[in-house]
Amino acid sequence: MAAIVFCNSYSPLAASKWINPTLPTKASTFLTTPKYNSHKHVQCQLQNGQVGKGRPFSLKECAISIILTAELITGIPSLDAYAANPPLPDLSVLISGPPIKDPGALLRYALPINNKAVREVQKPLEDISESLKIAGVKALDSVERNVRQASRALKQGKTLIISGLAEAKKDRGAELLDKLEVGMEELQQIVEDRNRDAVAPKQKELLQYVGDVEEDMVDGFPYEVPEEYRNMPLLKGRAAVDMKVKVKDNPNLEECVFRIVLDGYNAPVTAGNFVDLVQRHFYDGMEIQRADGFVVQTGDPDGPAEGFIDPSTEKTRTIPLEIMVDGEKAPVYEATLEELGLYKAQTKLPFNAFGTMAMAREEFENNSASSQIFWLLKESELTPSNANILDGRYAVFGYVTENEDFLADVKVGDVIESIKLVSGLDNLVNPSYKIAASYVGVLLSGKIRHSSPIGLLLKTEVS
Repeated sequence: MAAIVFCNSYSPLAASKWINPTLPTKASTFLTTPKYNSHKHVQCQLQNGQVGKGRPFSLKECAISIILTAELITGIPSLDAYAANPPLPDLSVLISGPPIKDPGALLRYALPINNKAVREVQKPLEDISESLKIAGVKALDSVERNVRQASRALKQGKTLIISGLAEAKKDRGAELLDKLEVGMEELQQIVEDRNRDAVAPKQKELLQYVGDVEEDMVDGFPYEVPEEYRNMPLLKGRAAVDMKVKVKDNPNLEECVFRIVLDGYNAPVTAGNFVDLVQRHFYDGMEIQRADGFVVQTGDPDGPAEGFIDPSTEKTRTIPLEIMVDGEKAPVYEATLEELGLYKAQTKLPFNAFGTMAMAREEFENNSASSQIFWLLKESELTPSNANILDGRYAVFGYVTENEDFLADVKVGDVIESIKLVSGLDNLVNPSYKIAASYVGVLLSGKIRHSSPIGLLLKTEVS
């Protein structure tokens, strides 16, 4: 969707708790979701040539906002202090960095491994996507070069790849590499047959093998979560969920299932919190609460609460801001990279892909995230890779890897019929939903009054 963007003193991350995916979470948070008037859900429509009202920037501020793409959509001024005197990183940082936009590639590069041989197989297979941008069968000449390069890298580096596998996973990894070899021969035949339409599906299959091999290189969880968060629900590894959305008022799309891969290697607290809520069926039946062309957001429960109320404490459960910096072994907590002065740092899970999933929070409360989540509808012109104020300020913990393009068709009021965990439950530790189940047993036994606050909360969870 093309859009004209003017310099405004509004940041999408700051507007009304905007259903700011708790990208903040309360009033004035980028992704938080404020209670507006009689209805708490807000839908902002950015249309061609339409911009919201806001305080005009000075020439200096306008230049800064263009560089940072901080002021994207109309709305309520919420980052005026930041916009008036922002810490400006080196321009070279803003225009550097590989613009990897494919969610699968981002997830592969985010794995805590260091095996050059497998990366040399991965890269040319990923480059096939660029080759296919060439019109017609001419693209196949470039694809053939990609396949030959990947095949050569696999033959030369197979021993090194196998040596990099975790000991308990070597047999499975070797089997996957055999399948990869056969698959590349099949892809070579597809190219020779000039069957362009068959290239992308085979490429996807081969990259899945590569990703599985790379995951088999991870031997256990690579670091210790800080003690103060160690008893929270943690996802120590990867997990995948299917989110089924019932789409209203769209004759071309009645429902859609989005596959989402959650990355606990780089965001164990954030991903663990989400998986725990999924297992509680917290999001089932919840409406989409924001869909404005910039993000899709949900997670604000009915009633006065703006996050998940833990029945065991009767208080809102919040999690710390959690960001993994590229090159570091463990995430940083409770502070944005800007606050830490890490202007040149790159995040391991960047806002590069359409369908990047992150936590909303209150703008000025780093540790206020609870249940509100959002997906970025990335437009490179508005949110350039490594050049926006999302990276390093909000906790990314996954990517939509299937049907992500359909997120643009989701509207406010569409219903999440269910979010179901399809893999990775074994990676969840300290799951509080199991504790909730034990409370339910006590409730049903009559030891807790149904009319008590905790009883009412537990009955809600059961239903």
